[in-house]
Amino acid sequence: MKAKTLLAAALMLSMSAGSLAAAEGTPLRQISVTGESTLTVAPDLATITLGVTEEAEEAAMAMQAVSKAMAAVIAELKAAGIAPEDMQTRHVSMHPVWSQDRSYDEGGKRRITGFQASNTLMLRVRDLDRLGSVMDAVLAAGANNFQGLTFGVEDPAAVADKIRGEAVKDAIRKAAQLAEAAGMELGPVRSISEHGGGGGPRPMMAMEMARSDAMPIEAGELSFSHNVSVVFDIEVPDGN
Repeated sequence: MKAKTLLAAALMLSMSAGSLAAAEGTPLRQISVTGESTLTVAPDLATITLGVTEEAEEAAMAMQAVSKAMAAVIAELKAAGIAPEDMQTRHVSMHPVWSQDRSYDEGGKRRITGFQASNTLMLRVRDLDRLGSVMDAVLAAGANNFQGLTFGVEDPAAVADKIRGEAVKDAIRKAAQLAEAAGMELGPVRSISEHGGGGGPRPMMAMEMARSDAMPIEAGELSFSHNVSVVFDIEVPDGN
């Protein structure tokens, strides 16, 4: 009798384990969607890269001329209200200037006719209404090497936070729509993968942000985008 009881208990345990294994082996019903979000904002920051380049017969003379001119440019920027932390020297260089004709020295090489020195400065302008006047001032002070102007936002993290949440909402909307079309119910989120996005100095539509009589500046707008991949469970509705 005892043996029959043990045999029955073992059989029940075996059946329970088999049912659990079958349940674990059942593939999950899931749906994967990509949520996207795009935000267009007006820039509130401009980054300018400019410099001074001078030539002289002697290297020391060329560097002195560049240093004097750049000092005047920096003084003009400070007078315009540009903070020291918004200015950074990016590159200082010196190289020989070679003769362009066919004259050579005794060693068979082209002659060095002088030296060219350069000093490049990166600066940020936070008041775009004054951007045109700042540009006029530094060019008048001696900047003769303009390398670019880009627009951005002062707090890109705040923009990213906003569009990240909107991307997740977009994924939920898409998943709910697909589940409904398939006659299913949307279940809990299984995973979220963030893919980032793009954005930056890409003008989408002309919008005047700063203007001076001598140099009109059109800042345009910036477009930022973000996307996420979200995996949801989907379930058969109750009663089906």
